Amino acid sequence: MDIQEFDDIRPFLPEELPAIFDKLLADPGFQEAIETVYKGIGMDQFGKMMRACRTNEEFQERLVYPVLMDLLKKASKGKTADFTMLDPGKSYTFVTNHRDIVLDSALLDCSLIDNKLGTAEIAIGDNLLIRPWIKDLVRVNKSFIVQRSLNMRQMLLASKKMSCYMHYTINEKHNHIWIAQREGRAKDSNDRTQESVLKMMSMGGDLRELNIVPLAISYEFDPCDYLKAEEFQHKRDIAGFKKSQQDDLDNMRTGIFGYKGHIHYQAAPCINAWLDTLPSDMPKTDYFKAVASHIDEEIHRSYQLYPCNYIAMDELQGTSAHASHYSESDKSSFDSYLSGQLSKVSMENPDMDYLRERILTMYANPAINQLSLSENQ
Repeated sequence: MDIQEFDDIRPFLPEELPAIFDKLLADPGFQEAIETVYKGIGMDQFGKMMRACRTNEEFQERLVYPVLMDLLKKASKGKTADFTMLDPGKSYTFVTNHRDIVLDSALLDCSLIDNKLGTAEIAIGDNLLIRPWIKDLVRVNKSFIVQRSLNMRQMLLASKKMSCYMHYTINEKHNHIWIAQREGRAKDSNDRTQESVLKMMSMGGDLRELNIVPLAISYEFDPCDYLKAEEFQHKRDIAGFKKSQQDDLDNMRTGIFGYKGHIHYQAAPCINAWLDTLPSDMPKTDYFKAVASHIDEEIHRSYQLYPCNYIAMDELQGTSAHASHYSESDKSSFDSYLSGQLSKVSMENPDMDYLRERILTMYANPAINQLSLSENQ
């Protein structure tokens, strides 16, 4: 397999970076973004810092990691990660729940750097690459492109190519991969793996080759919760509603800079040993359903629950059955938080009772899913 087969979707190679850096530094949109993020550093100085990076990893560690760490100081109570289940000598495909457009994968890379495990290549949909400079930047940052808005035949070919690239990345490049368990974020936080994602991953070879690790990403608070609730009402009230590019930009900006509370990344065991327990003659439809269900269970079990998850579940169900998991102060704080988020709603004719129920559901579902595991055992 030749790397040139993947030239239109893969991250840039180290030898391609100097020309891409020059292209980015000359782009007014990129300049504006840098001046916003790197306040106090002129473009000349930033250009020198950028051109000093010889590899994608150096760019990530020197220029991206410090910005994200500074962001976490301002917009969170800190990030923790548990990768004790991983073999440092192996490359893994992290299949995760999906909350935040940008930060899910970005903070995974920060956690991998902290644990000296090397960064991951990131699957990103081309629908988010709304400016040419953004597409270049994410490919510098080790992203590979998921092509969407294709006809059926083109989609099949694109899926096969992406799957082959993922297998190539794990087995030839020995690099980690991040991919969400579903296309788009789970707006209601009911984290479920789409079988279509697993089918795509298997097009390039056996799933065992990808060393799949279910990874639970837990944010105490989701700064986009009110925007997701608005989207639910739009879809309820407007037939065929679709988000605009501006909506995606607003979600990215709010997700990055909004307050997230505690953040935790929890890796479950690689699923290869579990895959070996499945019957060799298992029908494919049953196989993918079983694998999706197993990944879901591992993510639900590994999810870090916070008081707000239990409070939301009780408020939604009209009980105090889980009051041992939170204090009156926790409840008062969460109710104030909820009121504050609802006050940010800017849509016409907001159905406030519905919006509140939607946000409560977002916070309750991780707890509901985790508790259902113990009830079913």
